[in-house]
Amino acid sequence: MLFEVAHAKLNLSLLVTGRRADGFHELVSLVALVDCADRLEFTPGGPWKLSADDAALPTDGTNLIIKAAMAFQRRCLDVATGSFVLQKKIPSGAGMGGGSADAAAAIRLLNRTLAKPLSTEALREIAAEVGSDCPYFISGDVAVMRGRGEKIESVSAEAARALAGRRVLIVKPPFGVPTPEAYGLLAQPNTYIKDSKAEEHLRGWLKQPHADPSEMGNSLQGPVFAKYLAMPVALEEVAKATGVVFRMTGSGSACFALCSDDKDVSLITAALRRCWGPGLWVSDSRILG
Repeated sequence: MLFEVAHAKLNLSLLVTGRRADGFHELVSLVALVDCADRLEFTPGGPWKLSADDAALPTDGTNLIIKAAMAFQRRCLDVATGSFVLQKKIPSGAGMGGGSADAAAAIRLLNRTLAKPLSTEALREIAAEVGSDCPYFISGDVAVMRGRGEKIESVSAEAARALAGRRVLIVKPPFGVPTPEAYGLLAQPNTYIKDSKAEEHLRGWLKQPHADPSEMGNSLQGPVFAKYLAMPVALEEVAKATGVVFRMTGSGSACFALCSDDKDVSLITAALRRCWGPGLWVSDSRILG
């Protein structure tokens, strides 16, 4: 039995610059992994099979893990098939890339079974067949995602060090936001940011990487908050009571705030629990370097 850890990601910024002819969106996004993670095990032998400790997850061919395994098999016909076991920690519908992280973990696992493992670039090509942000999770550095998410550029060592180990509080209401819906809400008012402006924001942060990168913004936050009013109402109450400003990650519904190491987050979680009820999900995490 082999296993891989599948870390969640945060879109520390997400600037959408337009919609492509194929329906995907062009973006410029600063992304990083956090220590909240799933665990995926693989045992060679028998047909492709998946089991999970979350009964709500599909375990058939619609799951990205099985899609990733089949994509890998198309590339390497002699790869050993077998069974996956998934232990979930990353919530679904959060915009934290849990499904894509799991798919990338499956690809890494299968690569470890080969006598001659494939290169990172080859693994990213396989991952791109599975989902837009899947290629990022193959290596998971602090990086900038462009295109529809498949173009990945690592940030400078200085910028990566500035983020590594920083405390981040991640919260999620008891509902998710489907990614297609979030992008559909953005497209309706056609409020895209110019590519040149997005790159200007990014260059500004790279010059001062100890600043809060979330201040670059998330193009999806406004449209999503306008529909899911429980999110901005609760987060505004938290900001007034504690001074901590949360911003949405990815397509939501999870939101995050960078916190100092000595910050007492009990008041924050108590305020959110009053607004969102017992279904509140919280992760007091660290950004990985």
